[in-house]
Amino acid sequence: MTASNTDRIDGVVGAISQVLLGKEHEIRLALCCLLSDGHLLLEDLPGVGKTTLARALAAALGLDMGRVQFTADLLPSDILGVSIFSRETEAFVFKKGPVFHQLLLADEINRATPRTQSALLEVMAEAQVTIDGVSYPLPEPFFVVATQNPQQQLGTYPLPESQLDRFFMRLSLGYPDEKAERDLLLGGSAGSETEFVSKSLNHETFSTIQAEIADVAVSDSLLSYLQRLVSFTRANPDYAVGVSPRGSLALLAATRTWAYMQGRGYALPDDMQAVLVSVLGHRVVPSLDFAGDGRDLVAQLTQRVDVIPD
Repeated sequence: MTASNTDRIDGVVGAISQVLLGKEHEIRLALCCLLSDGHLLLEDLPGVGKTTLARALAAALGLDMGRVQFTADLLPSDILGVSIFSRETEAFVFKKGPVFHQLLLADEINRATPRTQSALLEVMAEAQVTIDGVSYPLPEPFFVVATQNPQQQLGTYPLPESQLDRFFMRLSLGYPDEKAERDLLLGGSAGSETEFVSKSLNHETFSTIQAEIADVAVSDSLLSYLQRLVSFTRANPDYAVGVSPRGSLALLAATRTWAYMQGRGYALPDDMQAVLVSVLGHRVVPSLDFAGDGRDLVAQLTQRVDVIPD
């Protein structure tokens, strides 16, 4: 790994922090997600900066972005594209939808019906679109950054577990602290001025960083710790659904990336614990007897599973 690349990552965080005040930790987690080649789900109340974060990520990473506002009447073809008959060629021509961008912002994804939500399953898993039996590859790199409102709000359709599992991370931004909100009120950030976020990484540097992340060393003892964490979610009665193998792989990848972002070529248990809730919180389902959600369950794992077994 090179110090210049970790400095560039810090530059991305700094650039985004200019338009999303007081959320450096959440920005680092979001960047960790994209550097791990994963899709990101931002779940929170309206107006706390979810869309701003997505736009700022695209600008800082130099990614071509498409945006879709999900509504109850949105159709899969509005996202993926549609075949239109051309009188000139007397054949059907595929007209690409907004998904054909390096970063797709799926805004308020849970306001669309399950039929429309499922249009993203192949997109997120295989980075391609299949229409009328023909597959069309998506640009590289390709990311989905989706925002959703809390499920208790009116007009929302909960994402099924199969779709949630395809999101590498789920983050919540929360309200700004007092200082950040004061700066916002005084004009410290216009919030929507993400076009002024400077491009900090190009495609070549982005790919180089991802290759260096793959070389981050993970010890056998750390792998054993990961397996104990995952096994606990599958065996403990507080969990109705435990972590899938896809979740295990995601946790390992995020741990490597977080270690790299700290400037190290090797991973520690602290790195795994730093990303644990964001990576696994949406992949587990609590039992009916547990008073809390998946994030609450996963947050307890660090106390219930020892780093070094007895």
